[in-house]
Formats: sequence, structure tokens, C-alpha cells
Amino acid sequence: MAQLLAAHYERHQPERTLLYQVVQKHYPIFRTQLEDEGRPLPGYVQREFDDFLRCGILEHGFLRVRCDHCHFERLIAFSCKRRGFCPSCGVRRMVEASALLVDAVLPEQPIRQWVLSVPYPLRFLFASQPKVMGKVLGIVYRTIARHLLKTAGYRTTKAQTGAVTLIQRFGSALNLNIHFHMLFLDGVYAEDRHGVSRFFRVKAPSHAELIALAHQLSHRVGRYLERQGLLSRDLENAYLAFDLDESNPMPHLQSSSIQYRIAMGSQQGRKAFQLQTVAAAHAENASSVSSFVAKVSGFSLHAGVCAQADERKKLEQLCRYITRPAISEKRLSLTGQGHVRIQLKTPYRDGTTHVVLEPLEFMAHFPVHHPSGDLWSCKSAILPICHC
Repeated sequence: MAQLLAAHYERHQPERTLLYQVVQKHYPIFRTQLEDEGRPLPGYVQREFDDFLRCGILEHGFLRVRCDHCHFERLIAFSCKRRGFCPSCGVRRMVEASALLVDAVLPEQPIRQWVLSVPYPLRFLFASQPKVMGKVLGIVYRTIARHLLKTAGYRTTKAQTGAVTLIQRFGSALNLNIHFHMLFLDGVYAEDRHGVSRFFRVKAPSHAELIALAHQLSHRVGRYLERQGLLSRDLENAYLAFDLDESNPMPHLQSSSIQYRIAMGSQQGRKAFQLQTVAAAHAENASSVSSFVAKVSGFSLHAGVCAQADERKKLEQLCRYITRPAISEKRLSLTGQGHVRIQLKTPYRDGTTHVVLEPLEFMAHFPVHHPSGDLWSCKSAILPICHC
């Protein structure tokens, strides 16, 4: 009760944040420059920027909320409800989605997180063709599910498992990094000898099993892409084979973001400037987590995080992590030269802790994080508007 009474509504003021100020100042320049090059931003990306600049601003619309008892009033600004890069709407969606998963979707059984990262060319392919990404996700799910069923000693017709997948499109440096976060039941449901459905847990995957699974995924995904005519092989290499629209700026922006390269301006094509302020990680430090990670042909499969059946708080924290927004305003700052400095969530192995981008280059990372469709339909949380 004390926590409920202590809750209060505090209006978000985006116009005071660094992110809003950078977008407000440089978005018109960014859009005009692409138009001058004959590659205008797609309409859905322009709407994302325009709605972000109106999100939380009272002059663009608000609700007047009044308490019937004390007659106290608040003004609540409209939000954009976009899914691209708005931190405010992203955090609200993160809280709602994680609560939905824990309260209404995931059963009180052990849940293991499986994370699959794919090679750079496939990140570009998935960003360009989301339907192909959906088919590949089906291959990944079936491969891991069959492994769990086999480990439990059941056939696919005799037992079932399940998973919830969140597709993240971003890395710590705002680079385009499409990867799958899959919350799998750490076991299977099957009937016991009395015909009663029960949950049977499986042991954690060994490093050898992860290596074998990564090989299977690499082979099956490659075979599917070959059948679709999207992947060609010769004696030594494999390469993507599909046409791109040269008037569309998205492929260029996506490719540059994936490779940490500058997409616009006089430095175009060069690597983004990185600050290395800590010592590089030693091989012995990395060996402690190597047993939970398998890397094969550019695929990386991780399965080292598990929440037990009674660890619902840990599970909710895990759900919040995989549903978090792309941009954290707390990790943004300006340099003395007016460049945007992004602090990495975790330092890279070479000691890199920050990435520094010119404002226009910083803007070039935003369009690539715009997903298509919507995943969640949640009701907003209700907060008290007064203290009466």
C-alpha cells in the first residue's frame, strides 16, 4: 500500500533530452541530403521521425485528467507509440511486454534463453527481406525444439515444447545486428505412464551439443537460402544473389551500420571512430564463457542463461532485457566538437568503450532499426494523478 501511495506521474519532457535535440536539429539536414542524392527516405521512416518529434510535446495534443475528489488536474501529452527508436515508448512497451510474458504467457517452469547471431551477409538479407527472416526463424525453432525432444528421449509426435522469440535489430553501438532471443522451455511436456501430461526437464546443453546445433543451423539455413535462389556457391565461397533498388537509401544505410562504417559525408566508407579506454580482454578471461557459446561459420549460438521455475523476478528481468529499446538516453553524450558519443553497454574485447559519430552519421543509424508490423497489444499501466 505504501508503494502504491508513493507512485506518482511525472511528465516526460523529451525536448530537454540530448536525443531529441540532435534529431530536431539534424533530421531536416539528413533528409534533404538524401533527397539531393536521389535516394529519399521511405515514407514509413519519415513518419517515424515526424512522430518522434511530436511524442510527449504538449503543443501536439494532450489529455486533461482531473481528480473527482480534490479536483487536481494534469496534462498528459500524447505519445507516438512507434517501435523504431523512441526511448520513451520503447521503455513503456518493454515493461508491458515483459509483464505480459511473465504473467500470462510463460508457465512456471524453467526457462532457458537461446541467442542466435548470424553472419554479416545474413543480417543484411534479413533486414532487406523480413519474410525470409521469418522462414529462417522457423528453421531455428524446429532445430532447437527437436534437440530438446531428443535429449528428453521423446519423438516429436509424443512430446511438445515451446518458445517465445524476440528479434532484436540493434547492437550496443546502434549498429544493425539482427539476432534472435528465444525463451525456450528448458524441457518438454509429455504424458506419463498414467496418461497425465507432465513437464520433464532436460539437462543444460554441453559445448559439444552447442557446436553440433550451430553446424546444423548453418547447414539448414544455407540449404534453404540456396533453394530460394538467394545464396550461390562456388568451389571456395558462398555469396548472396538478389537485386537491390538503387534509389532506395535503406540498403546502403543498413550495410554501413552492420559493418560499423560511416554512411554519409566526406568520411563515407571509413570505420566509425572508437574509443578504447580499458585494457583488451585476455584469452583466459574469455574462456570462462566459451563453454556456453558455439561459433560456426559466422553463426553464434549461446544458451548459458536460465531462470528456474521459482525465479520469476529473474525471468522478468530477462524479458525486459530482450524487449528493451534500441537507444538508451543515459549512454549518450556530446563531445567538445559537437559529436555524439555512445557508451557501450559492455566493452568490446579490444577495449573499446565508446563509439563517436558525427550528428548526421548518428542519424543514419535510426532508419535501420525500424521493424515492420507490431508484436504486442498491451494496455497502458494506470498511475495515480494526485495524492488525495
